[in-house]
Amino acid sequence: MLLHFVIAVVLYLLRPSAIIIFSAIWIFWILFIFIRKNKNNEALMAAAYISGAEVLFRMTEGIIFYETGKYSVILFLLIGMFFKGTSIKTTPFWIYLIILFPGIVVASQTLDYDVVFRKAVAFNLAGPVCLGIAALYCYYKKITGVQFNYILMTLLLPLVCHMFYLFLYTPSIGEALSSGTNSNYAASGYFGPNQISTVMGLGAFLLATRLFVIKVPIINLIDLFLFGMISYRAIVTFSRGGVLTSLICIILFLIFYYYKQNARLQAKINKKIVFLFMAVSITWIVTSIFTQGLIDYRYTNRNAAGKLEDDITTGRTELIVSELQGFYENPVIGVGVGKAKEFRSEATGFETASHNEISRLLSEHGIFGLLAILILIFVPVVFWFKFKNNYYFLAFVAFWFLTINHSAMRIALPAFVYGLALLYIVDEKKNPVHRKRLAGQ
Repeated sequence: MLLHFVIAVVLYLLRPSAIIIFSAIWIFWILFIFIRKNKNNEALMAAAYISGAEVLFRMTEGIIFYETGKYSVILFLLIGMFFKGTSIKTTPFWIYLIILFPGIVVASQTLDYDVVFRKAVAFNLAGPVCLGIAALYCYYKKITGVQFNYILMTLLLPLVCHMFYLFLYTPSIGEALSSGTNSNYAASGYFGPNQISTVMGLGAFLLATRLFVIKVPIINLIDLFLFGMISYRAIVTFSRGGVLTSLICIILFLIFYYYKQNARLQAKINKKIVFLFMAVSITWIVTSIFTQGLIDYRYTNRNAAGKLEDDITTGRTELIVSELQGFYENPVIGVGVGKAKEFRSEATGFETASHNEISRLLSEHGIFGLLAILILIFVPVVFWFKFKNNYYFLAFVAFWFLTINHSAMRIALPAFVYGLALLYIVDEKKNPVHRKRLAGQ
């Protein structure tokens, strides 16, 4: 944690160092995977770290290509599969990946000449392909609870580093209130509020769950303090998607985790829920004071003058409708990868990137997109009803689904988290390690 605080300070004081730091991190993980030959899912740890760090290094210009985060996750997991292979039960996700490619052929015929074909395809397919590779690696992969917690910690550390950086970069949000109740770029470090809200929201979720999974009081206190800090940074973006998604994920996790415990442990959980509720309440009150009540207006769908807004989706409904129109007019093969943006521009006059991955898949891939969606939803559901051994399953699937419905797949995080939901968590108590007795025992 201290190391990542130092990284945040260096990034703030010497921003050009971002590309050096990211390169060093990237090389470290590559070497770590090869040296260890992915014996303990080092590839998954590397993918977790890069997924958590992607937005931080985007906003500090530490990456060469905009999609470096997704490419890195794909590469790390492919290397991991080279060493450890995949389950023979991953056929549905191979089908999912294959059916994405007809849309590329269609796009080669439908995209305008002034559009860079490679960039259009890479931007729109990097996320879905990243998800497919994450699913291939994780589906039915056995992992111990200890390893799983290490992976979550590896995912959390860069998110906390990002939070430290935001506090250094925008220590006060007083001057940022001029934007009223709209998504606030100034309070988001002058980067996309939607993406900042998403990553800070996931960080808040992970810290909240550690209060129940980690049973060390001093660590719980640290996590509770960090939870308040990272929640504050998520809320002041004025982008509601990541915050509401985090809240829903916490509730889903607690419902299943609580149900799985005995009466004695449930009593302890009740006490921790009270502390968590107090932390949430205090964080909201502090945020409300610092934003002069504007955050209350934002979450009650009012403008800075207190007037009720007409559209709670801030224009996202129109985007979805225009993409569904593309599916309606081209139901078999779709309009082609990357064409939905052009189709919307031709139909409405507004050239805006999609915020919803579901409607984009339908518009650009047609019936193949519908099949892809069905695979992504029903395969995990069947897996869940068969095992129910991952406390995080419902929360992780919810995070993926809710995030791609308000922020599409602009970052690798929802794709990677979807993969984590498919891991088979081994109960160490039911699978004890047998050791040879020492001489004389």
